[in-house]
Amino acid sequence: MLTRKQHELLMFIHERIKETGVSPSFDEMKEALDLASKSGIHRLITALEERGFLRRLPHRARALEVVKLPQEATASAPPKGRQAFRPQLVEQGGSAPPAPAANDTRELSILGKIAAGTPIEAIQQERDRLQVPESMLGAGEHFVLEVQGDSMINAGILDGDYVVIRRADSANSGEIVVALVMGEEATLKRLRRKGASIALEAANPAYETRIFGPDQVAVQGRLVGLIRRYH
Repeated sequence: MLTRKQHELLMFIHERIKETGVSPSFDEMKEALDLASKSGIHRLITALEERGFLRRLPHRARALEVVKLPQEATASAPPKGRQAFRPQLVEQGGSAPPAPAANDTRELSILGKIAAGTPIEAIQQERDRLQVPESMLGAGEHFVLEVQGDSMINAGILDGDYVVIRRADSANSGEIVVALVMGEEATLKRLRRKGASIALEAANPAYETRIFGPDQVAVQGRLVGLIRRYH
């Protein structure tokens, strides 16, 4: 049996490695578990090693390997401060004509392309429309953007996908957002708050996390779903 904190830390490390391919830093683990010091993280990691859940990889910085997960892990909630977002995915055949509007779908505007990589351009005006299941949406105003780039592939978001965005001007740390950078570049990234700064974090280890001041990033919306077409 694991303690609650041991379980939270193990699942946090597991999710981060699955998303980015890299284990989290001690600072990130301390923040996620809301601990006062890194020594508490060290004790938890040692306990998980002794119980056979974790292994430290020698001669590599930040190198932890999850050996196994507790049986109840699949039913567990993510640790405090961590949003384990998994986009709702709808797959469509590209050769078939668009499905007619129905009571369980809503027609949304496709406002252009969004960079999942280096920011390229701001959100544009409507260029097409797309039928989206109501079950994906909920309350609020929504729009669709086409993804360009591969920086969010470990979050299941691929080049050419369509992301469904709920319009919002704020987001919790850990959520995937459309962020307007310096008032002119839009990008799709995981937002993290680090003190007074804002980090835009990729889900691909090939891309570095970018840090900005609070007045340099404006949240445009939060990711709620994903539509993938096959041609």
